[in-house]
Formats: sequence, structure tokens, C-alpha cells
Amino acid sequence: MSRDTFAFTSASLRSLRLEQELQDWEDARRALAHRRAMTRRPLPAAPRLRHGNERIQTVRAPPPQVRCRDPAIHNIFMCGDMKRVYAVLKDPGMVNALMETVHEEMMWAPEMGMWTLVSKVKQTSALRLAASRGHSGCVEELLFREAEVDADPGGRTALHDACSGGHHICVRLLLDHGADPDLLAVDGNAPLHLCNAAETYQCAEHLVTSGAQVNVAQRDSGLTPLHVACRRGLEDHVELFLSYGGDVTARSQEGETPLNSACAGAERPADAGRYLRIVQKLLVAGADAQTAGRKKHTALHNACGNCCPRIVKLLLEHGARADVDNCAGYTPMDCLLQVIEDYPDQQPEVVARSLLNYGAQPPSPRMLKLCLPSPATLEVMLNCYPVIPACDEWLEDIPEELLKVCLKIYHIPKMLCSEDSQHSSGEIMSSQLLFIYGSKSNAIKKQAQMFDTKLCFLILLIYYISYY
Repeated sequence: MSRDTFAFTSASLRSLRLEQELQDWEDARRALAHRRAMTRRPLPAAPRLRHGNERIQTVRAPPPQVRCRDPAIHNIFMCGDMKRVYAVLKDPGMVNALMETVHEEMMWAPEMGMWTLVSKVKQTSALRLAASRGHSGCVEELLFREAEVDADPGGRTALHDACSGGHHICVRLLLDHGADPDLLAVDGNAPLHLCNAAETYQCAEHLVTSGAQVNVAQRDSGLTPLHVACRRGLEDHVELFLSYGGDVTARSQEGETPLNSACAGAERPADAGRYLRIVQKLLVAGADAQTAGRKKHTALHNACGNCCPRIVKLLLEHGARADVDNCAGYTPMDCLLQVIEDYPDQQPEVVARSLLNYGAQPPSPRMLKLCLPSPATLEVMLNCYPVIPACDEWLEDIPEELLKVCLKIYHIPKMLCSEDSQHSSGEIMSSQLLFIYGSKSNAIKKQAQMFDTKLCFLILLIYYISYY
């Protein structure tokens, strides 16, 4: 197959042939070792001295584990075909047999300087195959025939697979037969970490009622199940973990708390309500709104970065600081300005107003051009300055589509092109500003007579786009 697909040189073909011969030799060696193990005579009786007149125990070698590479047998357990399952299990060794799948892939061998054919073997078990597909009848039959419930071929147990798929009946069967609810997989995840979707709630409930540790940490990242549930927006899971002693102050390897995870996960506007309720539950349970991670990134930074007005207001009401910097020197206001372009319809002006009301400093005038997609936010920013900053550097960055939104002032740029009409147009727009804003903006009212024409045009543009 590979010879018809790739144009190999003679040296490459020789390397492939040697690699295939080596693989055939390894398969033959394994088959010979298996035959010898099956025909080996049992070990002689090993006497063990005991106190008294007890019988001498006989120690025999354990039977070798059966390996199965037949895809047809794998499919039987994956499909839960009980009629064929009974036929396969007539051989007692198939209950705990290793189900192996061999994949031959082309991999680059740096030491040889060429591509070589490598065989990769993936291992699993009949119990894992049945549990991953939710075939409770097959799982029950295997457990009845004394399948090893905590066997982890391939690095995971059947309980991990059942939780990952949300098969709560299989989870209940495995736990009833003694499965360890806190056993970590080779990737460092406990079964509770894999309950990361809404349909896995009953699985998580079975685990915690069976004594699973709610605050078990992932081996590499240090995340607890509460971190995972908060990041995924699983409101029911969060309530369940908190009721069983979930630690709201637990920190990951990056220093993040569940509150940080919840605020960072609220990326989609449609899910803002769920994340708001999760944040409320965490704050009621004692979470600190001022706690920052290793990079000094607080929950308020995350909420502003996702433009969540209600979450921002809730955090500020619970003591979050509006003027704190992270390790990059960004304040929550800076995080908001950087995402206005992504969330122009999520009321970024409400977030900006909340931050300013709780002590945030006005941003640098150079950052005002980031407010152009949201004229209402730009209005809030301009009103917070005692003196309106110059706008010559970034007025040209106004998108063309914004200029075309309001037909009422579309003719003003033509007025600005003529030096003769510049003074008159500036006076006209200044008078319009005084009429439009009245006493709403003291800064604009006091300085309307001193505005240059470009700035007057900009503020008029903000008004017409915002209110018309």
C-alpha cells in the first residue's frame, strides 16, 4: 500500500523492509512466549511454614492474560450485542482480556533521517468498551463474571469512561461493585473531573454520594472538579459540589480560584445568566472577589475581558478593586477597551460606567480610539475627563460604516474641507452641542465654545449614532 502511495528510494524501501521484518520477528516472539506460557507445567508446591498443624499452601503461577486484536470481538462489546457477548464469554479468559488495536503510522525517525513505519498499540478492556458506550447489561454481565473493576489498560478505568460519556447507570453498577471513585487516570484526571457536561450530573451525584473527594486536584494543572464546573458553566454541578464541601478558595497551579474560572468562562453572551448565578453562589459560599492568580489577573479582569455588565457590577459590590493592575500593567478598564470591538452590543458603556463609579481612573487618551465601535462608551469616556482630550491622532480611525450610519451629518466632512467654512461650521456644531446636551455633560457644556471643528464633529457623530 505504501509503495503505491509514496515514491520511495531504494534505501527507504530497504529501511521499510527491515522495519517490517523486525515487527514480524517481535510478533513471532510474543506468540511463542504465549504458547510456552499456556503449555508450561505448574510450579511445584512451595511449602510455607505455619504455626501449629495448619496445611501447607500451594502457590501456583497466575494464568497469563489473554490478548485480543480481533475487531469483530471489540465491536461485540462496543455494540452491546448480548447474544454474542454470551458466546464470547464462554472462554473465561475473555472477561479480563486485553483488547488491543494496532495502528501502523509513518513517523519521522531523526536518528535515521527518514520516515519509518511504526506500529502503535492501544489497549483497553471489554469492561471499558461496554462502559464507554453505556451498555449497562453488558457491564453487569462482565461484573457478574468477576471482571476487574479498577483495571486500567490504556491508562483509564471503566469508571472514567462511563463518567466521560454521562452513562449514570453504568457508573452506579461500577460503584456498587467496588470501583474506586478517586482513582486518577494516566492523564491525572479523577472521575469527577470528567463530569464536565450537563448530562453528567447524575454521574457526579453518584460519585459524591459514594464518597468521592470533591476537592481532588488534577495531577498536572491542580484543577478541582469545582474549577471545571465553574469554567463550563454547570450550575447544578457547582451547587452539588458546594453542598458536599467544595472549597471555593482552592487554587490551581496558575493560582486561579473557581471564581476566576467562572468569570473567565462567560465568553458567550447567551450564557451570561448561568455564569452570573454561579458567581453569586460562589460569593455567598465565601469566595473572595479580590483574589488574583499568579499573573495578578483577578476575576474582575476576566469579567471585563468578557464584557459581562452584571457580573462586573456584582464583583464590585463584593469588594473587587476597579483600579488594580495585573502583571502586564492592564487594569480592568484596559481589558474592557480591548474587547469593545468584539462585544459592541453587550453594553460596554455600562461596564465602563460601573468601573468609573467604583474608582477606576480614566484611560489614556490614546486608548479612546478603541471605543469607536461603541459610541455610547466613547461618550462615557469623554464625560469623565475634566478637559476633553485632543482627537487629531485617532479621528481618522473612525470606520467608514459608522460615518454612513447617520445621514443627517454625512455632509459635515464636506464642510470641514474648506478653510473658509471651518469657523462657521465649528460655531454651528458648538451651538448644536449646547442644545443637544444641555446640562447633561458639564465638561462639554463648559468647553463647547473652545472645541475645534473635528472634535465637535466627533461628538455630534456619537450623539446621532447613539440616540437615532
